[in-house]
Amino acid sequence: MLEVLPLLMFLLVCMCLMIGYSVAFTLAGTALLCAGLGIVAGHFDASLLKAFPDRMFGTMNNYTLIAVPLFVLMGVMLERSQLAEQLLNNMARLCGRLPAGMGISVVIVGMLLAACTGIVGATVVTMGLMSLPAMLKRGYSPSLATGTICATGTLGQIIPPSIALVLLGDILSSAYQQAQLKMGIFNPQPVSVGDLFVGAIIPGVLLVGLYIVYLLFTSIRSPDIAPRGQDEDQQDDVSTAELLSSLLPPVLLIVLVLGSIISGAATPTEAAGVGALGATLLAWQKGALSRAMLADIARSTTEVTAMVFTILIGASLFSLVFRGFGGEEMITEFFNSLPGGVVSATLIVMLVIFLLGFILDFIEITFVVVPIVGPVLLAMGLDPVWLGIMIALNLQTSFLTPPFGFALFYLRGVAPESVATSDIYRGVIPFIVLQLGLMSALAVWPQLVTWLPGQMH
Repeated sequence: MLEVLPLLMFLLVCMCLMIGYSVAFTLAGTALLCAGLGIVAGHFDASLLKAFPDRMFGTMNNYTLIAVPLFVLMGVMLERSQLAEQLLNNMARLCGRLPAGMGISVVIVGMLLAACTGIVGATVVTMGLMSLPAMLKRGYSPSLATGTICATGTLGQIIPPSIALVLLGDILSSAYQQAQLKMGIFNPQPVSVGDLFVGAIIPGVLLVGLYIVYLLFTSIRSPDIAPRGQDEDQQDDVSTAELLSSLLPPVLLIVLVLGSIISGAATPTEAAGVGALGATLLAWQKGALSRAMLADIARSTTEVTAMVFTILIGASLFSLVFRGFGGEEMITEFFNSLPGGVVSATLIVMLVIFLLGFILDFIEITFVVVPIVGPVLLAMGLDPVWLGIMIALNLQTSFLTPPFGFALFYLRGVAPESVATSDIYRGVIPFIVLQLGLMSALAVWPQLVTWLPGQMH
């Protein structure tokens, strides 16, 4: 019976979440309930809970996590300043004569918006409101239009600077140190958020390229569902000044943030501060920064940040109790007993994370699942940067997969009633296949992830 207690804890959390309870309080409440029952039954050492204040103090002193509210502020600021809308209109006019020109514009602008916001929900909703009516007006099939927007919106998981990668980097750094100590390495090598940012560049570019190639192929094969531009406003040539005025500000901001991290001139936290300041200056220069808007931006940033750290507190308590019941040893024994070794263990973890992506957001999965399975997988010899990118891509695919993918719900909430839910489901399937293909390629050739960080070091 004692062996299954950690598993029962995890199942209880999933049941409470499916009922609709808050994630953070579900994690903390389940942990305290199980710990209390364990203490009464004599199966849990109450002194283990004394480590919880130390964990909280460590979180409060975690310099890397300061990047979270700063990147959130950067994303919200750019979202409210309407830079993305101006960029989308000009890119659509520039690419209008190409096959699937509007779709390609959506992918490019969505990539830039994902790099600026790093939040899946914000990108999907913003792109849905801006581009879905325009794509339908230009004759795109509802399934292709919605599929393109959903897939593009989830790029915030993998395109740096991504909040998902910031959180994954911090968790994997701790997990990698634990794994090395278990392997007898008492001078552990670090892994940083910057390593994950650099490792995500090639997979992110490849994924965007796959999206564009698919849209071109679809337009050439079936021009009736992905037509060239037909509207007068799309046929007009966009001037170089107009394009540069809308394209350069976000691109320069992204290059400044990523470039400072990659070059080593700034840590991710310092770069996040630069990005937040740059986004504020861009919004002010555009004349879109009123006192009311600034208050709304500050409120949104505070809400998202509070949600992230409240979940972190609950997840930290849950993982502490989970380990107290011997959950980590149970997982280690299970993985070591698998016939396929590290390959089977990785496949099982990826499948579990994929399924959990239907009911949990990336924040909960990062804080709950990764600290439990991360040290075990890394101790089996996996590269931490490769594992982080694979988890991010896996979650991105899960958010797209019908019928429970979060991105589908976000778009359904802003799509016109004329767009059927079945259209959204059909539209994302080709993009899911593309992402699974990329994950397979990264599994066969992990150098696609690890080569660039190795060159930077």
